[in-house]
Amino acid sequence: MKRFTRPWGVAAALALAVPAILLGAPAAHADPVSQTSGFYVDPNSSPARWAAANPGDGRAAAIRTEIAQKPMARWFGNWSGDIGSAVGSYVGAADAVDKLPLLVAYNLPGRDACGGHSGGGAGSVAAYDSWIASFASAIGSRPAVVVLEPDSLGDFNCMSQAQINDRVGMLSRAVGQFRSRAANTWVYIDAGNPRWVDAQTMAQRLNMAGVRNARGFALNVSNYFTTGENTNYGNQVASALQRFGYSKPYVIDTSRNGNGSNGQWCNPGGRRIGTPSRMGGGGEMLLWLKTPGESDGNCGVGGGSSAGQFLPEVAYKMIYGY
Repeated sequence: MKRFTRPWGVAAALALAVPAILLGAPAAHADPVSQTSGFYVDPNSSPARWAAANPGDGRAAAIRTEIAQKPMARWFGNWSGDIGSAVGSYVGAADAVDKLPLLVAYNLPGRDACGGHSGGGAGSVAAYDSWIASFASAIGSRPAVVVLEPDSLGDFNCMSQAQINDRVGMLSRAVGQFRSRAANTWVYIDAGNPRWVDAQTMAQRLNMAGVRNARGFALNVSNYFTTGENTNYGNQVASALQRFGYSKPYVIDTSRNGNGSNGQWCNPGGRRIGTPSRMGGGGEMLLWLKTPGESDGNCGVGGGSSAGQFLPEVAYKMIYGY
């Protein structure tokens, strides 16, 4: 059932005004934006759970209002248990209230191979193929946005050619699974950030990874670069894709880019939350993909923490930019 609120519907129409031939958007896929009435706010996000469990903490009100009550993505990986149940429950909860859920798939074998703070992933290529097929099947016909495998195309320097071939093959097959099993899902393949890989190289990697059959690509996931920097880079990547006969839209993670980057990627101090999830604003959507306050690993202002651990003091300071 399609239900519109005017700001959501108008923004969606503007985002979809670019001809489908230019974007390379698969005509068979319906628009999940027009099928929903806004982005889903996860009531079980880590900041929401912390605020509920610590109502007397002086930081709780700000964290609840400025972070927990904003739409943001839920990440799924080898910690999620049965992936079909985990994804199905989350997407079902969003569908029940007519909202669009944001999901991040993060389970490639050897993920974060060069960064090292978020290592792990599926045990083999075959295990990943099975996992992502179950992920897509669990969404089914319900509307969703999926960002596929952060870090996957930026860290080739420490990988062998065989590992690279396996990786782009898994990504390409994953896109195919969503096309065949989740017709109302827009998939964006992660494409790093403006200071990682040059736009021409990233376009080549995206093409190898099957972005032709995806909705587009994602930028700045779990990073801090400004929306303007990402927009410039995203436009360059989109232009570079034209040499393969198509172009694509992109989305930008704005969850922690309010103060821009200081050149560090692992829990740098002095960062600030950015523009909450919305249509347009730079690229096709601005999205909170990384949860503000969740650690990047045992580093920076998150010393002693593990990747993904919620740190209330970091979250609180990120609200105010100090």
